[in-house]
Amino acid sequence: MTVAQTATYRDAIAHVPAGGTLILTTVAWSEYEQLLSDLGEGCAARVTYDRGRLEAMTPSSSHEMYALLVLRLAVLVADETGVDLESLGSTTFKREDLAQGAEPDTCFYVQHAASIIGKRNIDLRSDPPPDVVVEVDVSHGSVSKLAFYASLGVPEVWRYDERRMHIYHLTTQGYIEAPASRTFPVLTSDALTESLERSKTAGQSGALRSFREWLRQRTSE
Repeated sequence: MTVAQTATYRDAIAHVPAGGTLILTTVAWSEYEQLLSDLGEGCAARVTYDRGRLEAMTPSSSHEMYALLVLRLAVLVADETGVDLESLGSTTFKREDLAQGAEPDTCFYVQHAASIIGKRNIDLRSDPPPDVVVEVDVSHGSVSKLAFYASLGVPEVWRYDERRMHIYHLTTQGYIEAPASRTFPVLTSDALTESLERSKTAGQSGALRSFREWLRQRTSE
């Protein structure tokens, strides 16, 4: 690895337009780690590494809007049902022994929220993975990340493809699609889909207001 090589990668990522993707091959693990360090925490690009293949995606505004709205919906459920939620956003999760790393569009801890409060860095060798990882597929696909999240032991993945929210539960055979969340049993894929679709015409605030009304009706039954 050379400083010039990682600088070339960094410059290439900096020129990826919003919604665009850059794919690099034969990238060593040490180069991947150096690149993450060079990019820093403020980098907008999502970087995925899979055994030498590096993919950098720069989110579009619609991509970020959906990711933020999903998190706000989850926070609303947590508040209304009286459970704790700790969000870690698009934190990088990586395992050198698997030669893989990924940055979800957002993620959060619920059942394990207490175990990560106050931690500046998450070490998957001793800390639990997020209880829920969220992926938004607007300009790129995330299905290839599911095997990695399964290896980490992420119990639940939500994937929105701009048409429908898919909820996956981790089993001994991998992820299977389910109609509702295990983390928030009151929350269904239909309810999340409806709220995300509503935001396209009513805006985020309108979608959140309607979702709150639906949620309060469900929890009062």
